[in-house]
Amino acid sequence: MTSATVEIDSKTKRESAFDYGRILLICSGHFVHDVYSAFIAPLLPLLIDKLGLTLVMAGSLPVFMQAPSLLGPLIGYLADRFSVRYLVIFAPAITASLATLIGFMPTYSTAALLLFCVGVNIMAFHAPAPAMIAHVAGDKVGRGMSFFMASGELARSVGPLLVGFGVAEWGMEGLWRLMFFGWLSSAVLFWRLRDVSAKRERRKSKTKPMFKRFARVFAPLLGVMLLRNMAASSLGIFMVVYLVDIRGFELTLATGALALYEFSGVGGALMGGTLSDRFGRRKMVAGAAISSALLMLVFVHVEGALMIPLLMGLGFTALSVSPVFLALVQDHLPENRATANGMFMLYAFGVRALNVMMVGALGDALGLQNAFIAAALISLLCLPVIVTLPSTPMVSHEDL
Repeated sequence: MTSATVEIDSKTKRESAFDYGRILLICSGHFVHDVYSAFIAPLLPLLIDKLGLTLVMAGSLPVFMQAPSLLGPLIGYLADRFSVRYLVIFAPAITASLATLIGFMPTYSTAALLLFCVGVNIMAFHAPAPAMIAHVAGDKVGRGMSFFMASGELARSVGPLLVGFGVAEWGMEGLWRLMFFGWLSSAVLFWRLRDVSAKRERRKSKTKPMFKRFARVFAPLLGVMLLRNMAASSLGIFMVVYLVDIRGFELTLATGALALYEFSGVGGALMGGTLSDRFGRRKMVAGAAISSALLMLVFVHVEGALMIPLLMGLGFTALSVSPVFLALVQDHLPENRATANGMFMLYAFGVRALNVMMVGALGDALGLQNAFIAAALISLLCLPVIVTLPSTPMVSHEDL
């Protein structure tokens, strides 16, 4: 074996290596970041009382946080061409600082402005971070994305518990004491990731023009997400309000229920992509849509301990499809991963905002109980749209 062959084999091994250390570090930063972005939904009952909000106004606060998703494709496009690692590194500190100041906001307008700033920082993190994962995941990008998505779901289960503890100890005005975990996370990320790129590697491609490839994936995906995500979005935002105001739960117990729902989504995120590799993306999305809708229809009619397995099943099924959608996007757009991920984040946040506004309006008109039932039924309308999703990658590995 010649020295040139040894050098090529060594390079191939390095390129295919799955860098667990850096991937887990990026995922830990994702976890810390999303813990703070998960503060808002559990605080909605307190914000409603403090600021005198209607359900539509309360539901619009997360919308202000999701509005900067419009910047996702632009940030992703830049991440494909320039290294924007410092957006990822400092995002946990900035989001922690802004989110923990929500208790000081005296009016609806100031709260909305603060949450818009939080949203800008959320997009600055979520568009390039998966590109950094891909850069250090070698030839196992799918596994890296599973870790990334699961860390976000875990954060959304821990966030309600942490903010519930903070409110119980110090009140909303004292939540600023929790921001220092975010600053510690950014310090560690800076120490370990300041030399990791988030831009794509240049490769020769024989694929169709980018616009056509994006349209083939994202046009049907919009319809599927807008309908299917009705159930998941309504539960994620209004569950605490529903349990406190309609079912008479204490705030601590209601936030615990939300945490259980989100924690069950960790398993869904880890299994969703893997199962879709075996059974297909379309079948996985359809199965999750049917299961989550049926479980939600049962959930609004049960009492007591039966709610626990239903919450677990809802979290597992309703939150299992995000990695499937992301895997679908990565399958068909491997040459523009960060741009595609930015577009997907725009869809995810934008669709969530629309869903929340719709459920809020239904809740004001019909009550949250009936709004949840309507959301479950609407989510089933995605089934005929799922068949329009692309079923096979448009780009083969030999083309890359």
